[in-house]
Amino acid sequence: MESISAVTALSALAHEGRLDVFRRLVKAGEPGLAAGEIARATGVLPNTLSSNLNILTAAGLIISRRDGRSIIYRAAYDRMRDLLAFLVADCCGGEPQVCAPLAAIASQACAAEGRSC
Repeated sequence: MESISAVTALSALAHEGRLDVFRRLVKAGEPGLAAGEIARATGVLPNTLSSNLNILTAAGLIISRRDGRSIIYRAAYDRMRDLLAFLVADCCGGEPQVCAPLAAIASQACAAEGRSC
């Protein structure tokens, strides 16, 4: 990932409402959530939610698909992994213990969801 792509993604996440939507979609997994479900869960007005979804989509962090009359959104996991890899690529500076807690956090999150990572 190039710096400009990382900045775009981080800028999209640098808003409480968009971060909340993104985290909900990450938690929802591959099936994703309909826009209406997201709106009900967040209590965000439809026009604000639409704007937030457009910004996250433009940053490549979420993907949408039509399912009948609904639009289903899901996290773009490849892009999320690329962003996380970009952020930690140079973090260790020869000291792997600096980044080791990140692996433990990921494992704990997966275990809490009943999945293996």
